[in-house]
Amino acid sequence: VTQTRQYHLVTLGCPKNEVDSDKLAGTLVADGMVSTDRVEDAELIVVNTCAF
Repeated sequence: VTQTRQYHLVTLGCPKNEVDSDKLAGTLVADGMVSTDRVEDAELIVVNTCAF
C-alpha cells in the first residue's frame, strides 16, 4: 500500500509571502505531494515568514 506524501504549509507575513507559498505548493504538488490541514499527518511542514 502506497501512502500519499503530505505537506502542511503555514504562511506568515506580507502578501508576497502568499505568492511564494503558492509557488512552493505548486512545486510540492508537481512532486506528488498533497496538502493537509492536519500537521500531525504531514511528512513535511513549511513555515514561510517575512524577513522585513
